[in-house]
Amino acid sequence: MFLMNNRRSMDVSQKESQHYRQMKRAGEHPNRKYTLRHLLLSLLMQISLWTYAENKQPAADVTVVSFEELQPLLQQKNDTVYVVNFWATWCAPCIKEIPSFEQLGEKYRDKRVKVLMVSLDIPKDLHSRLIPFVEKANMHNKVLLLNDPNSNHWIPLVDENWTGVIPATLIYGNGFRHFYQQEFTFEELDALIYPLL
Repeated sequence: MFLMNNRRSMDVSQKESQHYRQMKRAGEHPNRKYTLRHLLLSLLMQISLWTYAENKQPAADVTVVSFEELQPLLQQKNDTVYVVNFWATWCAPCIKEIPSFEQLGEKYRDKRVKVLMVSLDIPKDLHSRLIPFVEKANMHNKVLLLNDPNSNHWIPLVDENWTGVIPATLIYGNGFRHFYQQEFTFEELDALIYPLL
């Protein structure tokens, strides 16, 4: 048994030696293919990492604000039309209308229209829920997270008739201010904004 195993290992060694000699005669190094293969693989991985780093979107830009910080954004006095939507990730009608606001923001990006999305999510859910949602929904409009638990104070300051229901949207500009407690389609929003320009 020992002799047989020993003979087998000698046969393998002789075959490896013959292979090595053949490669050497042909001008090839026996480890060259192995090295080139790994070099190519390493290069491809590096290119993939560079491509990923260049194409990777930055984390969503969500600013946490108090109502005192938000309030001036609800009372701008210039030639811009402001569309301020109050929403939350846990509100199904809000989620349904987000693409409409994104489409509106895209259509009027170079015009005098600013779309602001004010999230009423719980501040502790900023990183676990809100930012991932904003990234997944590919939201480009400015997103703020309102961190002010005293809603009985600030709701009537947004609009005295607001019951607190969401989605809710404030559209205002110089000389006009309209508040809507409803869900919108893009066509409905566009019909409201276009005549104001």
